[in-house]
Amino acid sequence: MIEKAKKIGREEKAVMVGLVQDDQTDEQVQEYLDELAFLAETAGAVAMKRFTQKLPHPNSKTFVGKGKLEEIKKYLDGKAIDVIIFDDELSGSQISNIEKELGVKTIDRSDLILDIFASRARTAQAKVQVELAQYQYLLPRLKGMWTHLERLGGGIGTRGPGETEIETDRRIIKDKISLLRKRLSGIDKQMFTQRKERGEFIRVALVGYTNAGKSTLMNLLSKSDVFAENKLFATLDTTTRKIVFENTPFLLSDTVGFIRKLPHHLVESFKSTLDEVREADILLHVVDISQPQYEEQMGVVNKTLQEIQAYDKPVLIVFNKMDLYEKKTFDEWLEDSVKQEILKDLKERWEHDSDGNCVFVSATERTNIVVLRNLILSKVRELYKVRYPYKTAYFY
Repeated sequence: MIEKAKKIGREEKAVMVGLVQDDQTDEQVQEYLDELAFLAETAGAVAMKRFTQKLPHPNSKTFVGKGKLEEIKKYLDGKAIDVIIFDDELSGSQISNIEKELGVKTIDRSDLILDIFASRARTAQAKVQVELAQYQYLLPRLKGMWTHLERLGGGIGTRGPGETEIETDRRIIKDKISLLRKRLSGIDKQMFTQRKERGEFIRVALVGYTNAGKSTLMNLLSKSDVFAENKLFATLDTTTRKIVFENTPFLLSDTVGFIRKLPHHLVESFKSTLDEVREADILLHVVDISQPQYEEQMGVVNKTLQEIQAYDKPVLIVFNKMDLYEKKTFDEWLEDSVKQEILKDLKERWEHDSDGNCVFVSATERTNIVVLRNLILSKVRELYKVRYPYKTAYFY
């Protein structure tokens, strides 16, 4: 089972490392490192410094080149840095080689995400899913991580299946994975039964990039108290509420957020949680439009939906955080007429691209929420007419 993380008396100090590869720009990689720093903050660390290097592909031994590793080592000298975080997946041997050279705990993006998931897991299902993902992450890295395993036990990147003795050989790990899969299968059957017992309701699921504002919208639409905060992966377990708009009932689910480079084993482990998305009738794709890379984030979500076979559904795009978008985009001196023209162009573009299936809102300011409610109601009623025509007479 997942071990409880040891409480950290102070924030861990971290250094971020990223590669600028042939298909990337410096600006893109800086945005990726911004996100990595936010992930680190969510896990309880503060980013002190970031390093980047232009390379066509990662160094097979140390990910970055020898000169860059020396530069990082020089920076670390005399500083109390607790962890080095790489923005891409590292092999077990790369982690071992880097730690040997730098003398500092080294983790990658996947390890960091798994750490956050471990700290956020509350239900039995989520805990089993996270533990399964952690062992699947560990298995291919065993060869290069024998001494690396001894450091497990406290701090960022160490929550989870840590042993104090080196007894984690491949057979034991595979046995644990097999056992966890069986336990997860049992939980999945219970969840499937619960979903079947919900009756003939249209199901609507909130999906989107992590921290897009899904839980805040869930609270607003359902008047419930779903945990929401300005951190990545604030929601880990799926929450479903029965909603009634103008005598029309439906089920609304808040789901785990997606993210760039989401570890494949994490998607695999959380497939049962994502069943809520697969079985939904309508998807509300929530987008944080205040993010400069919001279109790339939309692409990440769409790609993940394709991976879990949930892409071929009616989708309403909810562009959230319009208040922040305007604050970031418009200077104080800009004339109102120019602002309105920019907003008009933005809305017309997306209304065209989405065939009118979009709405621009601010969940925190409650802007355009009535319009959103009416759009959801319209889509739900349309589906009831097709799927359960004998019910529609009761909804008007």
